[in-house]
Amino acid sequence: MAKLYIVATPIGNLEDISIRALETLKGVDLILCEDTRETKKLLARYGIKTPVGSYHQHSKLEKINYIADLLKQGKNLALVSDSGTPGISDPGNKLISILVDELESKAEIIPVPGASAITAIASISGFPMDKFIFLGFPPHKKGRQKFFKELAEYKYPVILYESPYRIIKTLKELSSIRDFEVAIGRELTKKFETIYRGEIRDVINQIKPRGEFTIAIWRKKS
Repeated sequence: MAKLYIVATPIGNLEDISIRALETLKGVDLILCEDTRETKKLLARYGIKTPVGSYHQHSKLEKINYIADLLKQGKNLALVSDSGTPGISDPGNKLISILVDELESKAEIIPVPGASAITAIASISGFPMDKFIFLGFPPHKKGRQKFFKELAEYKYPVILYESPYRIIKTLKELSSIRDFEVAIGRELTKKFETIYRGEIRDVINQIKPRGEFTIAIWRKKS
């Protein structure tokens, strides 16, 4: 039976990859990448020669059918994103959903876990993370106000992703709704990794809006 491996890759530091992930990438027939240029940097670091192909958010049905056909032919494939775990705030989840429905017993879908910005920020937040809610990226426009108002009602910590272009706007909108404490990771595991902690209104003034952000949000301690 053919296998599709869902392989987590480093979120920044290229050493944050498991031995199993490296062996998997070496052993498959093709690696499907969100951006082949980014993946080739990782493969070059570890001397991996496996062919690569693209699969991203703009891939059409023909590409999905091509991938399904490869699996039907008995080819073993690996799916990777630019960083972290495919399928989480990532176009890989659409592919996996379709293949689960189409292939049934013809192929096995296997997770190869690893680095994740979600667990990285959760582990250092200091918030009660026995339960938490992950909401991905906030809406850019439609439904944005509703999104933040609902977030304010959750009784568990919330984790978000945010871009450098909207990080300040997002924090200001959250601050206008209620008092929160936050732990924010900028460029996690990378050279300029920075952790910001405290009340939102204080952290806003410290933020350098460059790089990718992962935000853990918790109601202000009484």
